[in-house]
Amino acid sequence: MDTVAISPVEGSSEANAGGPVIAFEDVSLAFDDKVVLDRISFTLRPGRLKVILGASGSGKSTVLRLILGLLKADAGRIFVAGHRVDDMSEGDFMAVRSHLGMVFQEGALFDSLTVRENVGYRLYEESDRPLAEVDVRVREVLGFVGLADFAERMPSELSGGQRRRVAIARALTSRPRILLYDEPTTGLDPITALTVDDEVIKLRDLEGVSSIVVTHQLRDAFYMATHRAVTKGADVTFESLPAEEAPKTEFLMLRQGHVAFEGTAAELRGSMDRYLQEFLS
Repeated sequence: MDTVAISPVEGSSEANAGGPVIAFEDVSLAFDDKVVLDRISFTLRPGRLKVILGASGSGKSTVLRLILGLLKADAGRIFVAGHRVDDMSEGDFMAVRSHLGMVFQEGALFDSLTVRENVGYRLYEESDRPLAEVDVRVREVLGFVGLADFAERMPSELSGGQRRRVAIARALTSRPRILLYDEPTTGLDPITALTVDDEVIKLRDLEGVSSIVVTHQLRDAFYMATHRAVTKGADVTFESLPAEEAPKTEFLMLRQGHVAFEGTAAELRGSMDRYLQEFLS
């Protein structure tokens, strides 16, 4: 089994007291007269997965942009890796952002670059690490996502699921402790989407990566919440989460800028709230 070494952010709450790696406290954001988020609060704990659900326009992707510093909140406080970022300058935020990995909806690969060049792009362009060292890292992360033999292929030669897994590998190259996924399985058939879901689970269970997944694919969301990755010899297998094992995944449901629900898969399925029942049906 290929593993990926990922180090805590220096000075973060995760590296110190084990506090939340992401925290929103009464965060609000509006565009002109349209309120997108209205005093929302939630936390993401180390090694956990938070699945954000909601109808189109409910603010799901806006949460990711606020974490990345691409948008500024109108009110409230946002903490990433123990650092308050909502009032940070762009220069100061760069140090925090370097420890975040982002997987975009369509993979966002450079069509003119090979898989190897795509995965290593950030390290090739933004660090002074020797090329040989970067190549070792690229091979490591490609092995982790099961694409070690695809390094010299072009993105056009890959299937949709392989492109998403390359995007995950690229997000891993800088050893982030936090990964953000924006609709990672949209447009994929169920079997292919499952390969992407498995990578998210592997990172959560085997590497302790903290993740937020924005999705409207309920099938994938519940699969990630109810399965775990385990090692058996040199192999990684995926199995249903035993009833006695505490879940590592929580759901956050957004509705019209508010938090309509936060809890486990079982709690979400068991909710008697009419809106949640209609959303899940």
